[in-house]
Amino acid sequence: MKLIGLIGGMSWQSSAEYYRLINELVWQARGHQYSARLVLYSVDFQPIEEAQREGRWDQAATMLSDAAAALKRAGADFIVLCTNTMHKVADTIERHGGLPLIHIADTTADAIKQNRLTRVGLLGTRFTMDDGFYAERLQSRYGLEVVLPVEQDRGQVHQIIYDELCHGQINEASRMVFQRIIGSLIDRGAEGVILGCTEIPLLVKPEDATVPLFDTTRIHAEAAVARALDDGESPG
Repeated sequence: MKLIGLIGGMSWQSSAEYYRLINELVWQARGHQYSARLVLYSVDFQPIEEAQREGRWDQAATMLSDAAAALKRAGADFIVLCTNTMHKVADTIERHGGLPLIHIADTTADAIKQNRLTRVGLLGTRFTMDDGFYAERLQSRYGLEVVLPVEQDRGQVHQIIYDELCHGQINEASRMVFQRIIGSLIDRGAEGVILGCTEIPLLVKPEDATVPLFDTTRIHAEAAVARALDDGESPG
């Protein structure tokens, strides 16, 4: 089994889900007492969040590249960046860290294509929704049409992520906000919706929508396990 290198802490709430999911998926694939071989480098989110907010993406990339290099020294075979937003600097992390990186947008696109969908909604932080790096990758590499929430709804999604979900707060009122926003994306032709922030699946569940919801945390974890298993056995 290959050694998975996780860069987490953004936030630690969703990183804990990665750890749980990856180990559950390995056990489902192998049984007995099998669990994942992994190394977790959990960063302090505060300086990362400040760099995001102030547009200092190069500095954030340097911090995460240092984490990737540390994982390489620890023997990791590949990198899993446990956040959607920081894939904005994924190429830099992969280049300076010296290890291959499983890109979360690629694994999500594969899942969407398997469902034979072509038009999907995207929910995430403002950076993921507004900065274009995520939607453009889905469009240019996979031919997917991406629908974004309207401006006010993007603000609400971002606020709920940072002020509630990153602190482990699960509020029913916020679930209803997401249900409404997902409904508006469906009304605009979305055939499915990407939960493009690894904290969103802590709040939003498949029953909250009438179309498929793509849980990027689980999809990413499944891809990591598929690569880690020596025999290529599917994680389920």
